[in-house]
Amino acid sequence: MSSTTVALFPQLFSEVEKTLLESAEFKVSAWTYPSGVLAVALQNSRGRIVVLPYMGQMIWSAVFDGCDLTMRNMFSQPRPSSTVIGTYGCFMFHSGLLRNGCPSPEDDHPLHGEMPCAAMDRAWLEVGEDASGAFLRLGGEYEYVQGFGDHYQANPSVTLRAGSALFDIGMQVTNLAGKPMDLMYMAHMNYAYVANARFIEPLGMQRARVRSSVPAHVRPTPAWSEYMAVLTQEPALLNTLNTPELYDPEIVCFFDGVQADAQGDAHFLLQHPDGAAFYTRYKPEQFEHAARWVLHNADQQVAAFVLPATCEPEGYRAELAKGNVRSLAAGAKAGFSVTTGYLSDAERQGLKVSGLL
Repeated sequence: MSSTTVALFPQLFSEVEKTLLESAEFKVSAWTYPSGVLAVALQNSRGRIVVLPYMGQMIWSAVFDGCDLTMRNMFSQPRPSSTVIGTYGCFMFHSGLLRNGCPSPEDDHPLHGEMPCAAMDRAWLEVGEDASGAFLRLGGEYEYVQGFGDHYQANPSVTLRAGSALFDIGMQVTNLAGKPMDLMYMAHMNYAYVANARFIEPLGMQRARVRSSVPAHVRPTPAWSEYMAVLTQEPALLNTLNTPELYDPEIVCFFDGVQADAQGDAHFLLQHPDGAAFYTRYKPEQFEHAARWVLHNADQQVAAFVLPATCEPEGYRAELAKGNVRSLAAGAKAGFSVTTGYLSDAERQGLKVSGLL
């Protein structure tokens, strides 16, 4: 592999979007939103993703082949916030790392933990070529340290490849403390809701479960409660997004025993009526758990068809009681990688040739 790394620094950013790098394959531009949040766009011939390099390296938006992959939300731009709830309009955020999910009354952590909006210490661009071809990568570093507490380094990344509407999202965590640390991580991808789209898991799983607990932000209605009771008995009723009036409040499902192929990858799709699809693959060896989140109302519409995670998103105390909180030894590292994005109809049908569909 050969590559060149270019350091980023806040002084590069201004209110006017300007090009930082450009080649036959890629383009990188940078700007500052009116809110003051800094942004970088990584672009190839198929589309572009907008990443917030100094704000948890959150992926704010993703558009490929003219299709917006991002959930409908109430935010016209990212907002400065220490917690994700203050800027909940992004395509993807890194949920965790010490705490994850919806806090219960017994928890004292914010929704989805400390990492989503973390103030990154460093950010950089990397351009190169490896066995899979030319790539463009944004990477970063965040050091979390508390006196008499935890101390870790997080290195998120996002990698775009030439001519592809799929991209790789990575996270590496290193425990810098002299004692073990709790680890809870979810690659939280907030995909757009597509009417009449179908959920497809070509390799299957042991079972799907509907979340039985009701987080504090959920306000059940009689119709929703009735639907949830039916869905609990027949999770397959949610295979197609054809009853939006029943997806408010949100619906969350958990997956047990997700199956992988010979390469160790699990595959999930949200197939659109026109044949295109949103697609994600990941390794269950890295992510023992996975969830699905669906919501449709006037303000927010999302079909997060798979959220790979090390635990379920029910808060620290609940996950600890289930035995789902990992322990990362002093000096140890943990790595996570997800490939996700958009498949044209022809690309999706190409999965049939490989035996996936």
